[in-house]
Amino acid sequence: MPLSPYPRSPTIEFHPTIALFPVLDEDDLNALAHDIRENGLHQPIVLDRQGLLLDGRGRLKACELASVEPDFITYQGNAPDAYILSVNLRRRSLTRGQAAMITVKARSVSEHDDCSESEQTACSETEQTARSLGEETGISLALIGRAGTVLRHAPDLVDPVISGAMGLDEAYTVARENKAKANSAEVQLARLREEDPELAERVVEGTLTLTGAWAERTERVEEDKRQRRVATRLLDELVPPLAQARGTRTFARYDPAFAGSGPITRETIAHAMTALSEMDQVWQERDLP
Repeated sequence: MPLSPYPRSPTIEFHPTIALFPVLDEDDLNALAHDIRENGLHQPIVLDRQGLLLDGRGRLKACELASVEPDFITYQGNAPDAYILSVNLRRRSLTRGQAAMITVKARSVSEHDDCSESEQTACSETEQTARSLGEETGISLALIGRAGTVLRHAPDLVDPVISGAMGLDEAYTVARENKAKANSAEVQLARLREEDPELAERVVEGTLTLTGAWAERTERVEEDKRQRRVATRLLDELVPPLAQARGTRTFARYDPAFAGSGPITRETIAHAMTALSEMDQVWQERDLP
């Protein structure tokens, strides 16, 4: 990697992945600063092409404490996340659980075990990602999977695992319990009551199974998304051109002889004005810009 000029900006921003690693404690930082003051900086700080710090956060701080101007080099690769994980996981004194949790949080790998048939394809892709991470970092697939379970089902425990305040096994136990609760019939029914009371009532009455109710709920949500998507595209096609015609001679040049789907009449214009008035009312109610 080629040497880079010393950044004169008073603040160097960190790549999000490097920010996941625990910082050096005060004693270690002071010891590193003393060593740099006495022997110089042996390993330069690594930045990406945009100036984000990829490696050397502790060395940079130690240089500041030692009043030593640091050396910088620029990373020329195309995989900064993999580079950060590779150099830091090898160098840091981290437990395997910490390393797995940092890796999974950096890549947002989700749990890949206990997949249903409907999730088979997605889970297969996730498992491939987990295997790839294991190969890149040397962390076992089992640890990657446990860390992924914590990330999904106990996200509040991710940072304690990374800092070393909690072991991965302990966090994984909590995450598994959370997962079981989330999948329980009672929780699912309570959630259905909040999202679609009518379907929940049919489940209570016994005319619909909980699985069937959620399937119908999913269909309703997807249909609502489809209708909103169609409506949005229609309005995007109709309203902006009409607004652009304001103040021009477009309306004066209208010729019924060239009308493709029937001429526009005063009645059509009246309906259009009513539609725009209704649209304005809805925009006000929804507080849209």
